[in-house]
Amino acid sequence: MNKFRFRLLFGFITLILIVLVGIGLLLGTMFKAFYLNSFNERMEKETNLVAIFLTNQGLQHPELEDQVQLMSNSLNVRITLLDESGKKLFESQEKNEENSIDQIIQPYLIKDENFNLTEDRYNEYFYGSPLVTDGEFEGYVILTSPVESVKRAYQQIWFLLVISLGLAFTVIFMLGVKITTQYTKPIESATQVAIELAKGNYKARTYEENVDETGMLSQSINILARNLQTVTRDHEMEKDRLRTIIESMGSGLLLIDGRGYINLVNKAYKEVFGVSDSDYLKYLYHDVIEHRKIVALVEEVFMTEQTVKKHLFITLKYERKHFEVYGAPIIGTNDEWKGIVLVFHDISELKKLEQMRKDFVANVSHELKTPVTSIKGFTETLLDGALEDRETLESFLSIISKESQRLQSLIEDLLELSKVEQQGFILNIQRVDIKELIEDAFIMLKGKAEEKGIRLDISYNHDQIYVPADIYRLKQIFINLINNSIAYTDTTGKIKVDIRDKNTTVDVSVIDTGTGIHEKELPRIFERFYRVDKARSRHSGGTGLGLAIVKHLVEAHHGEIKVKSKVGKGTTFIVSLKK
Repeated sequence: MNKFRFRLLFGFITLILIVLVGIGLLLGTMFKAFYLNSFNERMEKETNLVAIFLTNQGLQHPELEDQVQLMSNSLNVRITLLDESGKKLFESQEKNEENSIDQIIQPYLIKDENFNLTEDRYNEYFYGSPLVTDGEFEGYVILTSPVESVKRAYQQIWFLLVISLGLAFTVIFMLGVKITTQYTKPIESATQVAIELAKGNYKARTYEENVDETGMLSQSINILARNLQTVTRDHEMEKDRLRTIIESMGSGLLLIDGRGYINLVNKAYKEVFGVSDSDYLKYLYHDVIEHRKIVALVEEVFMTEQTVKKHLFITLKYERKHFEVYGAPIIGTNDEWKGIVLVFHDISELKKLEQMRKDFVANVSHELKTPVTSIKGFTETLLDGALEDRETLESFLSIISKESQRLQSLIEDLLELSKVEQQGFILNIQRVDIKELIEDAFIMLKGKAEEKGIRLDISYNHDQIYVPADIYRLKQIFINLINNSIAYTDTTGKIKVDIRDKNTTVDVSVIDTGTGIHEKELPRIFERFYRVDKARSRHSGGTGLGLAIVKHLVEAHHGEIKVKSKVGKGTTFIVSLKK
């Protein structure tokens, strides 16, 4: 900014200097000419006056030399008389050089004309006039004056001009500095603010000191800066809101520009597909998207310029997922094509729940159909005439009783599961001794375990371990788990319950030496009606709902249940309850 002020001031001062020097030269020449003309006129008048005097007195007057000498002293000039041939007759102030004046002015002597001459060698000014008496030419009178006075006058003129113009230049320079500072400072400040605004610093402001045009410029710049700051703040707020919404979406989002380059990938998409920004951003979609179904959908949107909705089944690294994918074109103003947006709704859980519902209906139907069919078949057989056979009657009635009991157990488990899953399910929380509760469960299941020759053991790290729980529901959890272990453990097997009091939880592990569960079956064992060995489970009298009920009851206690198993070596269920 100082460069602008310097250039402006430099140009202004240069112009003033040129003008002042021009004026000085012009005035100096005028004053010199005026003074020289005045000097010539004075010398001419004095020469004419001396010539008239000499003409009236005559060159032969006895007192002529004294009178000429007197006039020379009075006029402060040297008076020289020459005859008609140019020979010196008389000179008021003799010079050392003899006849020097004759040699100097000889070429300029004219009978009927005055003449003047400046001799630089002697620094003298000569003015001559012919002497004519009664029409007869008698000679010349020459007045000689030193040039030093003229030079002094010239020096004084130039000195006065330099002083005057120097003072004028100083005043003009100070005024120029003040004016340029007054007018360029607001411009410099406005320019600096404009530069800061161009850099994105919308908090920059300039001073509003004057009410003239520069003040209006500063005011306009400040209004522009405030408007830009407001617009930018609103834009950033909207951008942050949009970014927050996009990043917080549960569905994956992909934004592709009109040239096919990926510009935006939200958090949900990156988590589901296991990618990062560096893998996708600024790359062509068909170069980085591995799944051809998605690429085909993008190409369809590009070609049709219509919204496309498709259900895609995509295999990822560890699982297979169902997606409801929406692809929509982005059309700007004037029908300008800007790209497309893809939204991925993960409906895998919905599909899973739908399949579970179908399986549940099928399983319930199957589980109900088997005992009902048995009861109906044996009843019809009895009605057809088997009542007379006492042994057959007792056998059929025994089977009908068992199937009825099985049907009753199934219905009770369904009702129990439905009750546990209800929103308003409430636990009666109290302080429970977990060791005592497990011992009670052992007493209830001791007979069943002895029938198969299975030994029940308990271990613990403290004599008394308490947890806040519903004693009835907690006992139901461990009776189910121990009962399952008895059902799936071979004769002479062993079941151990290990109770560990930890810092924040109590972990109860039900460990058996049974057949074990295959690793791929573990994620599904808590599903309703899911059986690892369906034939054996049905033979054991199980309904397939026990572990589902256990899982819901543990979660109702804000606990956690885990399972570890190896085929042929046994299974371990670990229930963690908060203290």
